[in-house]
Amino acid sequence: MAALAEGEGEVGSLHLAAVMPDLPFLPFCALLGSLGLGCVASVGAWCQHWRGGFAWDGSARMFNWHPVLMVTGMVVLYGAAALVYRLPPAWRGPKLPWKMLHSTLALTAFILAVLGLVAVFNFHNASRTPNMYSLHSWLGLTTVLLFSCQWVAGFSAFLLPYAPIWLRALYKPIHIFFGSTILMLSMASCVSGINEKLFFSLKNGTASVPYKLLPPEAVLANILGLLIILFGVLVLYALAKPSWKRPEADSLDTHQPLLGAEH
Repeated sequence: MAALAEGEGEVGSLHLAAVMPDLPFLPFCALLGSLGLGCVASVGAWCQHWRGGFAWDGSARMFNWHPVLMVTGMVVLYGAAALVYRLPPAWRGPKLPWKMLHSTLALTAFILAVLGLVAVFNFHNASRTPNMYSLHSWLGLTTVLLFSCQWVAGFSAFLLPYAPIWLRALYKPIHIFFGSTILMLSMASCVSGINEKLFFSLKNGTASVPYKLLPPEAVLANILGLLIILFGVLVLYALAKPSWKRPEADSLDTHQPLLGAEH
């Protein structure tokens, strides 16, 4: 009986720890928001100040939309979508509004990623540069394709009312796993793309100050890469922290599809 009481006490303590968010959570969110804004501001400043600004005409200025849209969509907005269910207000009441917010942020991130792909392919085609020959391009396109499959599968399983409960319950951990995996792939794609762009733009003999001498452009771009990695790692940390997860026991519609959840 004592062991049973002790076990029940441990379960109660774990439940209480899950219900009561850690004190550092809100400052942690503020830090993540600042890092996300820093990523977007850095990539925008890089492309505006050193790469000539933006246009949508097939020129190198059209290419500049590619890093901005990819960092904004596949890293910052994607990370925000992943953390929707970690917000303390999402722990109470129906999950429907939070599912809609999660889905909308993810869809917005995907749209930005598609526009980023259009920008780089149009630039390559206009300048007669081969497509899909580098590791960065392979990794980036794979990430976007996985993301599209992830969104369609999540929409079908958790939004439409056709998937049976057992299938939704079976798919949920897979959805969570690939969510974290896609974020890691996005980080790798962005960092490899930054490095590739610096090598192409700051080559010996073509740049006033080559990459190996670390001109200010290279310093900013390297800092951007570090910010992306730091942002992504902290998002993954928040996703893995047990005390910041929504208590499933308090969720009345955990296994219900959105379109059939409320009447």
